[in-house]
Amino acid sequence: MTNNLIEVKNLKKYYQVQKGFIETLLARKIDFIKAVDKVSFNIRKGEVFGLAGESGSGKTTTGRLILGLTEPTEGKIFFDGREVLITSPRVSKQLGIEMVYQNFALCPNLDVPSNLFLGREITTRSFFSFLRKRKMEKEAVEVLHRLKIDIKNPRIYIDRLSGGQQQAVAIGKAVSFYPKLVIMDEPTANLALVEIDKVLELTLRLKQHDISIIFISHRLDDVFTVSDRIFVLKHGRKVDVKEKAKTNKDEVIRLMFM
Repeated sequence: MTNNLIEVKNLKKYYQVQKGFIETLLARKIDFIKAVDKVSFNIRKGEVFGLAGESGSGKTTTGRLILGLTEPTEGKIFFDGREVLITSPRVSKQLGIEMVYQNFALCPNLDVPSNLFLGREITTRSFFSFLRKRKMEKEAVEVLHRLKIDIKNPRIYIDRLSGGQQQAVAIGKAVSFYPKLVIMDEPTANLALVEIDKVLELTLRLKQHDISIIFISHRLDDVFTVSDRIFVLKHGRKVDVKEKAKTNKDEVIRLMFM
């Protein structure tokens, strides 16, 4: 029995190069930008899988393809042992896939529970539906407590929190859907150095809950802190995949730029 949660086979995303009318008539072939080109990998259950590469290497596009935000040109995705067609984030959410974005993707003028339950608010079952704010706050506190997220007052508006706390709320929001896989796209990019360690600790805490993670980052220190394996991309193509224990930052840098 396989321990893989997700397997990606020959994933491609090509964008046609736009040309003028005359150029198109004269062209002998259609040119494409290969954002992701024949990428294949598997991720085990409870594994942190790091995606490393310089800017433009295809890391984020790969995550968007798995989430259903971008339509692939070609390729297959197997999830929990069966082939799936992920056409939108709604489909990926139903499978148990969530994403944590670089820019947090939170509403700054709402409090913590309102953000955690945005789009799936708990309401009364009556002709006139009312928000069950106490119930939402109670469950929000339970999520924060489960992940050891230190926010004393859940009623505080998001824009009053630090960058690290906002990212922690974004992670808590993803986990509140009880995901099997969380895609983290540059989760430490906009944080002060003092807050980065807290987000990395939270990432490892998700692993303890047997949640698989795709950790996308250009910060190799962060990738090495949390990842079990490191997948190196260059110009949209796989260069190599390394067990963290059997490689080092110098080797990964050589793979990124060789």
